[in-house]
Amino acid sequence: MIALLMTLGLAVAPGATTHAADNSTTLKVGMEANNAPFNWTQTSKANGAVKIDGASGYANGYDVQMAKQIAKQIGKRLVVVKMSWNGLQPALTSGKIDAIIAGMSPTPERRKAIDFTSTYYKTKLTIIVRKNSQYAKATSLKDFKGAKITAQLNTYEYDAIDQIQGVEKQSAMDDFSAMRVALTSGVIDGYIGEIPEGITAATDNKALSYINFSQQNGFKVSADESDLAIGVRKGSTLTGGINQELAKISQAKRNRLMKWAVAHLPATSSEDGNWFTTLLKQYGGMLLQGAGMTLLISLVGTVVGFLIGLLAGIIRTIPRPSTAGKRGLRALANWLIAIYIEVFRGTPMIVQAAVVYYGAAQAFGLNMNRTLAALIIVSINTGAYISEIIRGGITAVDAGQFEAAHALGFTHLQTMLKVVLPQAIRNSLPAVTNEFIVNIKDTSVLSVISVSELFFSAETVAGQNFQFFHTYLVVSGMYLIMTFAISRLFRLVEKHMAGPISYNLAENH
Repeated sequence: MIALLMTLGLAVAPGATTHAADNSTTLKVGMEANNAPFNWTQTSKANGAVKIDGASGYANGYDVQMAKQIAKQIGKRLVVVKMSWNGLQPALTSGKIDAIIAGMSPTPERRKAIDFTSTYYKTKLTIIVRKNSQYAKATSLKDFKGAKITAQLNTYEYDAIDQIQGVEKQSAMDDFSAMRVALTSGVIDGYIGEIPEGITAATDNKALSYINFSQQNGFKVSADESDLAIGVRKGSTLTGGINQELAKISQAKRNRLMKWAVAHLPATSSEDGNWFTTLLKQYGGMLLQGAGMTLLISLVGTVVGFLIGLLAGIIRTIPRPSTAGKRGLRALANWLIAIYIEVFRGTPMIVQAAVVYYGAAQAFGLNMNRTLAALIIVSINTGAYISEIIRGGITAVDAGQFEAAHALGFTHLQTMLKVVLPQAIRNSLPAVTNEFIVNIKDTSVLSVISVSELFFSAETVAGQNFQFFHTYLVVSGMYLIMTFAISRLFRLVEKHMAGPISYNLAENH
């Protein structure tokens, strides 16, 4: 029901955003923190890094240093908000952040939704390839005929692939970390990025190189695509102040800042020692914090969802009242519960998360905390499933027990509390346990709203060390340990609730 209301709210009030943040003492800047050398995540505040809001890591890079200068000059405290690329624009329009500084191009399509400042970096497109491939010596786009090429999702770089005649255009990928892994593993022959990304990739991995095309043989792009700008909300009062400060930063200084960013990239991995111990030593704390957030959200979501499901299950099994007024109220309640169940069981949790978190802010001006939003989403989603589980458990109780309780003078509520629910809950416990385990795994979709749970932390680590297999292998083990422990714990609870294996009534009189 909430999802329907928010969807309707977005439809009727697409521009219902607040500009109060423009007058705030902070400047909330959104970025991936996973797109070196423009922005990256590191584990310490070394080299002037800035703490990431709501996370344990620090952000640094060209974008961060530019943001620090701008925030200082306009008299605001910089707050870096880490989120996925596709979440940046919704976060800006919904008021979650004040600006996007993430290597974004001011394309005409984006200008329809948000405003842009003047250029803060001018770039050029390249293709990153393997040094030992047939494309390493390419000098023109024509040389890439038949090559498997990709680029980042929802970027002009992906559209630029169409300029290569005869290319095998691959599916877009989420970030450069994934593209580098695909390239080194031979899944693709190259990916399109900007020159700074080419320099970074070649510096980090000696097996990679990039093509520096001449103006005649390279990509044809407009200024709206090659000139990177800072995204702000429509009509934002920040635009003028940011433009004034950008005008004071010379091109030479910007070039020096980019060279500085490339030179201060954090080490991606260590060749010494065991990869497992190295990974845990460098990023173990970040992964443990993510696991703790995953357990918190799944536990609270399951408990609150169980209470919601219990209430819904009881209401749906109320006997048909004798009076017309009560029958109408019962029918209305059942109708609302049925809609609630169908909406939340019939839509993916990742969509619900985006609607609740971004939609609530954009449609109603409700700017809720990410963790609170995650708890609400998981609880309501779980309640929809558990309500059916509880209803099934209630209907499974023999009808004779209802009749016997009523014959003894029990009310419907007394019958439910003293006779039916203890049996229904015991019978439903395995299914509720399964919901808890599902929630532990499904919290991974909450990365869409940048909740720092285990999967979000794993993406950050993998984007930092480029050891995707190693990182996700460790994280898989952490998920397995959590789900196995919960499964065993609830099995003990089931065994305790079932009572002794042998129970003789005659011997216990």
